[in-house]
Amino acid sequence: MKELTILVINNYGQFCHLIHRTVRDLDMDTRIVSNTTTVEDIISEQPDGLILSGGPTIERMGICPAYLEKIDVPIFGICLGHQIIAKTFGGEIGCGKHGGYAAIEIEVIDEDDILKGIGPGLSVWASHADEVTVMPEGFIQLARSNICEIEAMRHPEKPIYGVQWHPEVAHTKKGEELFMNFFDVCSRY
Repeated sequence: MKELTILVINNYGQFCHLIHRTVRDLDMDTRIVSNTTTVEDIISEQPDGLILSGGPTIERMGICPAYLEKIDVPIFGICLGHQIIAKTFGGEIGCGKHGGYAAIEIEVIDEDDILKGIGPGLSVWASHADEVTVMPEGFIQLARSNICEIEAMRHPEKPIYGVQWHPEVAHTKKGEELFMNFFDVCSRY
């Protein structure tokens, strides 16, 4: 696969730099960008894709909704990034019944593009302090677990994907494969 330019949007999560390192180690051109960077400045970078990092709270999402609405490249949301996608398109987020980071087993419902070759089950590392409680209308559910119904989803038409778990950490199985699937989407878009 050719080298792509993937911008990691910093939502102030503790794993943002690890996402960046993972993307770089997978031979992609990448850099971390503040979530207050203007849409015009993001577009001027000519990215092939964006990754919305995790973060501590939805109040610190900066202008990520504008990126989702105005930038026409594949977008992959991780944890808070997943929740930002849901909220931007009319879904709901709320406190999960299980907070803190822990290993969980997810069930892949629809492999789609992003989870291709990853299912049917997967052990991942995730926090459920906050989670998507209602998917936006028309969105496609890709994965669930026994503690969270909406572990992964995608936009019905655009290449916008979200996962509740952290594919960038070593505790998550097949995390690199998930990133490579996203890069494949970016290379074909």
